[in-house]
Amino acid sequence: MNVERFKSALSVHCQRDLNHAITLFEAYLNTLVRVNQTMNLTAITNPEEIREKHFLDCAMIESFIPKGSRVADVGSGAGFPGLVLAIVRPDVHVTLIEPTGKRCSFLESTAQSLGLTNVTVLNARVEELPGYRERFDVVTARAVANLSILMELCIPLLALNGRFIAMKGAKGLDELEEAENASKKLHLTLISAQPIELPSAGQRVNLVFEKTAITDLKYPRPYGQIKKKPL
Repeated sequence: MNVERFKSALSVHCQRDLNHAITLFEAYLNTLVRVNQTMNLTAITNPEEIREKHFLDCAMIESFIPKGSRVADVGSGAGFPGLVLAIVRPDVHVTLIEPTGKRCSFLESTAQSLGLTNVTVLNARVEELPGYRERFDVVTARAVANLSILMELCIPLLALNGRFIAMKGAKGLDELEEAENASKKLHLTLISAQPIELPSAGQRVNLVFEKTAITDLKYPRPYGQIKKKPL
């Protein structure tokens, strides 16, 4: 996807000046490609693929995020979808939660170089953040873990009536069916499970849930227990 096609596709999902957003994305892309030569950030290195498979893919979930939301991006990695959301939605504040120190340094320096004042980076494992329990209006996660595991990690951060957005690949609906028990125990109601097609990258499924009750304090369990025996 070249810059002009990306700009056209992005226009539907961008709430800041579009030309400025494109400038930010191109700077982000150049930094990502450069740093990726010495740090494992992404397997996708072609600029046209990065624009479509990372930037556009992540921007497409912004319509599920209410105005002025406090957003937590769990397992942010190279900033997907967190940094992308911070660019297209200047009205929201995004907290990037990432356990790897080097990736956190990348996220902090990239946000600073792009002038993104609506970003906070936390170098931590999500299950070890008790001070942030039920503080966020929206929690996002992309390519982190199986859905039932992901739910237990993410939902304790989510405020009552908040939204959890799990970005999944073509097997997302299968994971949704397998996570039915976890969804019940964590008081989640599915509000959207519509498959989407990227122009050349195939099918994605963005699963959007609403939290309908306070999370039991026994969740999240230690990660070893979560992984060994998912809800």
